[in-house]
Amino acid sequence: MIKVAIAGPRGRMGQEAVHTIMKHDKMELVAVLDHREIARNLADYELFPTTYNVAVFTDLKTLFEATTPHVIIDLTTPETVYKHTKLSLEYGVRPVIGTTGFTDEQLLELTNYAKEHRIGAIIAPNFAVGAVLMMKFAAMAAQYMPDVEIIELHHDQKLDAPSGTALKTAQLIQENRPSHKQGHPDEKETLAGARGADFDGMRIHSVRLQGLVAHQEVLFGGEGQMLTIRHDSYNRGSFMSGVKLCVEKVVDMEELVYGLENIL
Repeated sequence: MIKVAIAGPRGRMGQEAVHTIMKHDKMELVAVLDHREIARNLADYELFPTTYNVAVFTDLKTLFEATTPHVIIDLTTPETVYKHTKLSLEYGVRPVIGTTGFTDEQLLELTNYAKEHRIGAIIAPNFAVGAVLMMKFAAMAAQYMPDVEIIELHHDQKLDAPSGTALKTAQLIQENRPSHKQGHPDEKETLAGARGADFDGMRIHSVRLQGLVAHQEVLFGGEGQMLTIRHDSYNRGSFMSGVKLCVEKVVDMEELVYGLENIL
């Protein structure tokens, strides 16, 4: 059995992850981390069945020392995820991270630490297999259609913009696309931000609205034609196959991997 802890059980993704691990016959949910002291047991939350007899902690160090999980799934916030990931690696607990917001410096530090101490870790900007395929197809298309813009659409409670998936997509495209500025050379924004964020000359646009879950389209323009590659997650169940795969894979890994596409 793989002993699993989850940070952020009350969030929409967190709730789905709790149900997923509880139902898995080869994984055991041993603890959850909640920044609010609501109850000491998950069974006492109104969100979960009374059969979910799982300890709740508000301090990550205490959680690790009391329950010794093999893996922690972190679905918290950009403000806390770096600290959680670093502490997990220091305790020898393998992190599976579904929260975005790391800086390049933080990613480099964590990557080097994991490699030096031979501890597996996975940071997945998106757990949906379809989203990973969308990113792969976009990277392929960029070789032939280098003019591209990315539009990502998420629910209005998402904290970071652009999304980690959009940034990862742009990075993969960058590897196959000659760096160049798109649009008219004398282009001028009459309203700041109208053209979106500039990443190596390509533009990224973020939409935040109620009713959305997680969606992205990558638009490639060419003479007389346009190619659109789009992925839609209509509910958070779409991410759970990727979560389970990451937990299964990370226990045998000895380095940090950024992106689900690297373990498929």
